[in-house]
Amino acid sequence: MVVNAFYEKVKTDDILGPVFNVLIPVNWDTHLPVMYQFWENIIFHTGSYTGNPMTLHKYIQNKISISADQFDRWIQLFNQTTDELFEGKNASLAKQRAAGIAAVMKHKILTEHKD
Repeated sequence: MVVNAFYEKVKTDDILGPVFNVLIPVNWDTHLPVMYQFWENIIFHTGSYTGNPMTLHKYIQNKISISADQFDRWIQLFNQTTDELFEGKNASLAKQRAAGIAAVMKHKILTEHKD
């Protein structure tokens, strides 16, 4: 539910929409199930996600140069969507984990891209 609502916002967002719709067009039929597994694993430790998001985002960075503003907008939309739909321990955990993931990716991707 959060994943679908979040990505509906992303698709129409002025900052993130062009990335997902034009610069690196996303196949939503394959992307969304991966995101379901990712977030289920992040929150509930299901073990259903085995990918490497850092590798994928480094690849994207080499193609289009992701900006700090895009990372910041991603976390803003994620938190907004989570707050609109849920409250409680798991909602807080999702936002904390999302912030941590975004911070690590932002730092590694933007720092390594400058080298």
